[in-house]
Amino acid sequence: MLPRLWSRREFEFYGNRVFSTLRTSLSQVPPEVLSANKKITALIRSGRLDDAREFFDGLRQRNTVTWNSMLSGYVKRREIAKARLLFDEMPNRDLVSWNLIISGYMSCRGRRYVEEGRYLFDKMPERGVVSWNTMISGYAKNGRVDDAFRLFDTMPEKNVVTWNAMITGFLDDGRVKRACDLFRAMPERDAASLSVMVSGLIENDYLDEAGKLLLEYGEVGEGRDDLIRAYNTLIAGYGRKGRVWDARRLFDKIPLSSDGRKSKFERNVVSWNSMIMAYVKVRDMASATELFNAMESRDIFTWNTMISGYVNASDMEAAVKFFFDMKTPDVFSWNSIISGYARAGKMKLALDFFQRMPQKNRISWNTMIAGYEKNGGFKEAVELFVCMQAEGEKPDRHTLSSLLSICAECAAHHTGMQIHQLVSKIVIPDNPVYNSLITMYAKCGAISEARTVFDEMESQKNVISWNAMIGGYASHGFAREALELFESMKCFKVKPTYITFISVLSACAHGGLVGEGRSYFKSMVEDFGIKPRVEHFSSLVDVVGRHGKLEEAMDIVNSLPVEPDKAVWGALMGACRVHNNVELARIAAQALMKLEPESSGPYVLLYNMYADAERWNDADEIRIIMEKNKIKKERGYSRVDSSYS
Repeated sequence: MLPRLWSRREFEFYGNRVFSTLRTSLSQVPPEVLSANKKITALIRSGRLDDAREFFDGLRQRNTVTWNSMLSGYVKRREIAKARLLFDEMPNRDLVSWNLIISGYMSCRGRRYVEEGRYLFDKMPERGVVSWNTMISGYAKNGRVDDAFRLFDTMPEKNVVTWNAMITGFLDDGRVKRACDLFRAMPERDAASLSVMVSGLIENDYLDEAGKLLLEYGEVGEGRDDLIRAYNTLIAGYGRKGRVWDARRLFDKIPLSSDGRKSKFERNVVSWNSMIMAYVKVRDMASATELFNAMESRDIFTWNTMISGYVNASDMEAAVKFFFDMKTPDVFSWNSIISGYARAGKMKLALDFFQRMPQKNRISWNTMIAGYEKNGGFKEAVELFVCMQAEGEKPDRHTLSSLLSICAECAAHHTGMQIHQLVSKIVIPDNPVYNSLITMYAKCGAISEARTVFDEMESQKNVISWNAMIGGYASHGFAREALELFESMKCFKVKPTYITFISVLSACAHGGLVGEGRSYFKSMVEDFGIKPRVEHFSSLVDVVGRHGKLEEAMDIVNSLPVEPDKAVWGALMGACRVHNNVELARIAAQALMKLEPESSGPYVLLYNMYADAERWNDADEIRIIMEKNKIKKERGYSRVDSSYS
């Protein structure tokens, strides 16, 4: 494998030069040295760098090619310290040796590596075009575009690779005008030049400029046979932005091969796939299918695009038809079908496909585990995780996040702690994993453990982390701690979301903090511009209702800009129960009966309130209504951590 800082064209130039030199002196190289050089190269290509070095150290005879071969192995693996030691030990160096070590330094990120690369460049006894291009490209990749351009400006003789590297540097740095000016000033262009410009303009959201440049370049007629890659890139760019009409207009400009002769500028499978993907992006599966049917030859990507498109459109019947029409579905095809059924809640069908898979990967296991988690199959998810480990497939962050969510839903504290230990052993936790841990511990009531994880995150915290911890405090009655953390959140300039205020208002309700509750509700609207949702009104009703201000609570319900839901009426009814306001309780209960006609909760609560008030006639009326509507009292139950034993 060749260093990334060189283009294919440079490698061809570089390789031809080396080959020419070798050919003239081949008769002078002993056969054992030639054989040794081949062996070192073979060992490096197979990833056995240590074995290559051991063999190198045991050689009695070496030439410069032997040293360069070993040096290229270290450069390829980014083991720059070992590469430099070897370079310094070389009895003789040629241009290849210098270019290799410089490319090694310029490939490493960091100022000191780049400076050392420049130091070596300045020390070179002679320089070739590859040496200059390596430095220019290295500067650009390290974000030092001005340094790259200064070198570009002083370069005695540039080639097309030099120009492409400098244009790429400007585009990567967002300096689109400079890149366009340089592109137009190019004395010659190759197949990569236009693709570099089009791709860079797309990345900088200059799609219209990319389109104009492509048309201009095509009209000039320079290298028209090299346009197909640029056309395909722009079609894909339009597709990613949802500009399907522009993508199709460009696609239709690419001719079809009609006379059997192969031209470089004609629709290839990438053109078709890019256009199909554009239709899939906007959920226009009819047009995607029409294009699919018009294709003469398709590859695995074509089929998988259609399958995933129908999966995302929730049309599993069509997705499965495409799947079975494929000659050889790959693991992506299988995973798409499994994901589609899991999303649709059809876990039996998902499991059937999963079990029939000829070869599973980690994504297959994660899709099934996440599917069970989302659809309430907690026991099945844990059992599948055990099977996953038994088959030697290592879990990753996604696996562990799903399992932590399951532990949170089941309040399985012991199992959650075991998953936490796995997290510590096999992954470097990222934000989603940390947030899952906080949520799991909080829902299990282990607030101190949740806070420990939260504090471990330090600067990694995002708004979800703050919400999870504030919500944990609020749901367990730690009102002051929740509000103190919310104030800290604001101090750290983390912008709260509507979810944050649901937890804050809940904390005020649990703590009986009526004034604070009203104040936070007002701040949510006026200071943060968050439009109140029904959940916020529900919490506000809870805040004032728990404090006995039932008339105010009823006024809030009546003034809601949206239809009150069961949470709003439930909060009011709960407050009425605490403060023995039977009349308002009846209004809340009647509303709940309409919203949930099969639920026994409001009937039972209202019956008990009438009984407590010794209003037996009203109580009997509720009992009769229950019998008439065939409402049965629900059994109570508790959830305990069985650890899935």
